[in-house]
Amino acid sequence: MTMREALRGLTTRGRSFLAAALAAAVSALILGERDLLRVAVLLAALPMLAAWYVGRSRYKLACTRSLDPVRTPVGSSARVILRLQNLSRLPTGTMLLEDRLPYALGSRPRVVLERLGAQQASSVAYTVRADVRGRYPIGPLMIRLTDPFGLCELNRSFPSVDKLIVIPQVTQLPRVRLAGEYAGTGESRARSVAVHGEDDAATREYRRGDDLRRVHWRSTARTGELMVRREEQPWESRATVVLDTRLQAHRGEGPTASFEWAVSAAASIAMHLRQSGYKLRLVTGTGVDLDASEAGGEGLILDTLADVKLSPNGDVSVLVEQVRRRSDGGLVIGLFGALTVAEAEVLTGLRGNGATCVGFAIDSSTWVPMTNGDRQESDREHAAASLALVRSGWKSVPVTHGDTLPALWPAVARGSQGFAYRAAMAETVSGVSR
Repeated sequence: MTMREALRGLTTRGRSFLAAALAAAVSALILGERDLLRVAVLLAALPMLAAWYVGRSRYKLACTRSLDPVRTPVGSSARVILRLQNLSRLPTGTMLLEDRLPYALGSRPRVVLERLGAQQASSVAYTVRADVRGRYPIGPLMIRLTDPFGLCELNRSFPSVDKLIVIPQVTQLPRVRLAGEYAGTGESRARSVAVHGEDDAATREYRRGDDLRRVHWRSTARTGELMVRREEQPWESRATVVLDTRLQAHRGEGPTASFEWAVSAAASIAMHLRQSGYKLRLVTGTGVDLDASEAGGEGLILDTLADVKLSPNGDVSVLVEQVRRRSDGGLVIGLFGALTVAEAEVLTGLRGNGATCVGFAIDSSTWVPMTNGDRQESDREHAAASLALVRSGWKSVPVTHGDTLPALWPAVARGSQGFAYRAAMAETVSGVSR
């Protein structure tokens, strides 16, 4: 940095010193006072030295930022830790630290660091909180450097920017026996009836200690020697979580909208199924088709749901085709906004490959105030769509504003088909009677 650039950082006090030095120098020349000229030189030297002092610190500072945690749920806080190190042999003056934040994370934090000695480091921390899902940039860090006398101030910006991922709220769900899972014993209970075909028939000679349950009797009869299977294809539970992202299907605004309920429910269900041993797939109406079966799948799901948005051009038939493209049966759990009877009938297409389908039918109209007449009409439409969903072979779980997923989750278990059908019929009859 040139001296000219450093002088641009002079404060009002520093510029006043230079003005006083100029006035003293002119007066000394007019009056012939050498002592006054010395005073002028001293007044001019102070801001010049301050600019040089601050300028040397500008390029010898290192900053690192860490987030704890990097991924935080909606409504929770995250801690941002800044570590500033002075790489020069000279101590710094007072520094004002200001980290740039998006509006959703709150106001920009400002921290004053009095002094940082030569080769020393110091850490400061602040807390952020977001009530809306998404990825938020944190940074860059702005540092205002000043000398001990406040004659010069310089701003420095570090280029590093970190991302804070605000994920949907995940709630713990009760453990219930889910339709579509393989009813084994012990820890192997969570297996899938969706896996078709026999075990791998590659065989080898029996060795002492082999499990007799692996004996391949057909090969044994053919060769005359006891043969066992080399490998067995494990039974696996498979599940697909389908998230309806149609703009017209959801109501409400901000973190309390019906869509946010659906996103949080999708995250909670996905985490619950992953913990239960399911091979999981996530499909949304915005084109996301995520295989979350491998290690780290939980984080991938949550990161994806942190970014999902409503689609103004969403279509149920397109969503069905997207799911069917790689469908392999198992358990299908859909989180749908407002459906018409025709749209509910289109969802019949997901019943292929012996899949067990459970649909959370969200009555998004309950998220907004309505007149009595509009409310009755909306209730009748929602009940008719729920009934059409049941007739399409789905287990329908009605959802209204104020419902919690843990309370609704047991309806997904075996035997909830009749419950859903009766609930839809009761709503339809009630709507007609009104």
